[in-house]
Amino acid sequence: MATRSETPSPADSAEQTQTAEQVMHLLELLASDATVAEVAAADAPAEARDLALRITSTREVHQHREAGLAALLDTARELATESDPGSVLDAIVRRARRLVGTDLAYLTLYDPEAGDTYMRATDGSVSAAFQSVRLALGAGLGGLVASTRKPYWTADYWSDERFRHTEAINSAVGEEGIIAICGTPLIVESEFVGVLFAANRSSRPFTLEEVGLLGNLATLAAVTLVQTRALADAENALAALSDAHETVRQYAAGVEKAAAAHDRFASLVLGGGGVDDITHALGELLGGWAVLVDENGHRRSAAGPAPEHDAEGADPFASLNTLPGLGTGRLVERDGVYAVSVTAARERLGTIFVGGLGTLSDSEQRTVERAGVVTALVLLFERQAADARQSARNRLVSDLVSARGSRDERLSLARTVGFDPQKPFCLLVLRGDEGGGHRALLISASAATGETSLVGSHDGDVIALVRGVDADSLARSTAARIGKRTCVTVAGVGPISDVDRITEAHEEGARTVGALIALGHRGRGAAATQLGFAGLIVGSHPDVDDYVRKLLGPLVDYDERRGTDLVGTLSAYFAAGGSPRHAAGTLHVHVNTVSQRLERITALLGASWQQPDHALELQIALRLRSLQAPD
Repeated sequence: MATRSETPSPADSAEQTQTAEQVMHLLELLASDATVAEVAAADAPAEARDLALRITSTREVHQHREAGLAALLDTARELATESDPGSVLDAIVRRARRLVGTDLAYLTLYDPEAGDTYMRATDGSVSAAFQSVRLALGAGLGGLVASTRKPYWTADYWSDERFRHTEAINSAVGEEGIIAICGTPLIVESEFVGVLFAANRSSRPFTLEEVGLLGNLATLAAVTLVQTRALADAENALAALSDAHETVRQYAAGVEKAAAAHDRFASLVLGGGGVDDITHALGELLGGWAVLVDENGHRRSAAGPAPEHDAEGADPFASLNTLPGLGTGRLVERDGVYAVSVTAARERLGTIFVGGLGTLSDSEQRTVERAGVVTALVLLFERQAADARQSARNRLVSDLVSARGSRDERLSLARTVGFDPQKPFCLLVLRGDEGGGHRALLISASAATGETSLVGSHDGDVIALVRGVDADSLARSTAARIGKRTCVTVAGVGPISDVDRITEAHEEGARTVGALIALGHRGRGAAATQLGFAGLIVGSHPDVDDYVRKLLGPLVDYDERRGTDLVGTLSAYFAAGGSPRHAAGTLHVHVNTVSQRLERITALLGASWQQPDHALELQIALRLRSLQAPD
């Protein structure tokens, strides 16, 4: 019979050429930053087009987030140049309209005397009635935001029954032609300042990213507004003191010094400087030392001869970090050391300490307080960037654990962040106490496992893929490092060198960490192989031979070399309830023979073999050995 030729037909070759050209066209679209629609319309194999769509969608999400962060930074720059409260408000609503992409934006301020909010600034509004409307607390969407101090948004104002509709508000909203509204509160510390809105004259949903972006802008705007008000109050007070020439001169010098400090801080931020630059600038401006500690009390940056840990390792700032009144954002002092909290969106991000100065003048105090505000902005931007990176890692870790996508796709995605799943690594499952803070545990896990690890979250647990081959050692060391700040239980699985084993390893790690907690080992780290017989229960592939060998190996080896039966004697001893006499009867030997064999067992296994825990492990090993199939 004639054999079929393996040479492809012209039709096959043409089809392969066409497929290659289609894939090349997809690559050219990706290289030219094509949109999702352009990629979806490309004529290419479905599998290649789907992968290209995923890459394009991910790129557009990152570009959108980067654009949002860049816009916030531009807003900070613009607000930093404004000293007039009215100009600040106009800049806020102008930026809000541009960032969210709505038909109009507006801002209401809280009137504590009237107990309501009034329209203060608009951009894109055409209705005079709308521009003069007042909102009682709880009335309309804005009143709901003001009374609850939480953001609310609606795609259709007229059909939304979550808030109370009033005739005056409905009339103003109707005259402006508004359909969709998103409002978020302006709050500094616990002080409610007003509400920032973005609205559209047609129905449109607001995404969580848009709501978050508007909230970030509101936080930035509230802090800047309070600061410009304070500066305006200072300027008014300066004018009122014009009859006291010397006082005015001294105060003017202080304001000038504070303004110079503000300009320097602003130039540092605009030039891309970080918190280290701000701390050093503060030390130079005041002529003393300055230290920034983070929210966990760890020293982040320092300038000048700042106090170090004492001989016993005590932190000199630990007691100062709880000074009364520190959370107000105002300067507090004890024993010549001044402190101001670094706060954004009612969350304390750290504390600035200064000293070696004597008594601070009013302008110097304002300089320290302004440094706290500027540092808060920088830390907030850093956190947002870090959260975006961590969000991407969370998705990657979840994809690896859930085995989403093809093997090649998972390998490629992991390698894009510098982690190669084909090189030996261990998987750690970290579980903190309830209410301990998932974000804080992610940060601690990243710091404890090093830059070469891949850390993310999945199903409520923190997962870390860490270079190494000793899962038990990695689990113990990670639990110990994080345990200095918070209680965390860590299970280790590995070593692993195959991306397809990650799912199985995660399941074993989740069972192991649950077993550790159930066994009363909360706050510790271990691998399933180190849990004794409990490890056989939680392990995905229990190694019975290894377990039996670890416990009975010395006796088995001795019996094989000497032709004795120490294993059988030990089994009979346990079966007889620990009675040498009854064991001798079962073995049909003299009781002295049993006693001699037990002495040999003690020499081989150690004196602890009759202790309850060790004895239990030995009995389980003997039972498993008897159940094993003969070789």
